[in-house]
Amino acid sequence: MNLEFPCLDAKLVLAEKVVANDYNPNKVATPEMKLLKLSIKLDGVTQPIVTYYNEDNDQYTVVDGFHRYTLIKNHFNSDKIPVTIIDKPLDERMGSTIRHNRARGTHQIRGMSDIVLELSKDGWSDEEICNKLGMELDEVIRLKQITGLKEAFANHEFSKSWEEYEEKREKAMKQQKLITLEE
Repeated sequence: MNLEFPCLDAKLVLAEKVVANDYNPNKVATPEMKLLKLSIKLDGVTQPIVTYYNEDNDQYTVVDGFHRYTLIKNHFNSDKIPVTIIDKPLDERMGSTIRHNRARGTHQIRGMSDIVLELSKDGWSDEEICNKLGMELDEVIRLKQITGLKEAFANHEFSKSWEEYEEKREKAMKQQKLITLEE
């Protein structure tokens, strides 16, 4: 099999020449879209948009990367878009779109827990983890709990409420003993 590498032939084209396809069923939830925006902001555009070039109208139709394309063009107001080109008929492009979408997979919880724990050990605060990984605080805490409470919360400063509870409990127990002795 002769493997092709269209990724090595990426080029910048005018954003006005790039258009969405009309068949992509992929939708991105708001948290993931925020994370994609953050990723582009912090890392830049690391992957070109996969397109099909139509010579008749001099346009590049998005096969994969619609959400990146949308952010680059509309949020970051770029007049240029990095693209790679695949030359396939429409049915093959549709299949390619679905394969790209489905091949992304999901993050394994244990693996994410290990990463969160490692970042904590490296001195990242929960807030930094939230901001840099696009996570909510409760998600970070849940992931820390999976890896083990003692290690995960070693640098966490807890309130004094437990000590206050213990003091009240001890005082109540002493009073109970006095009452018992008086009876």
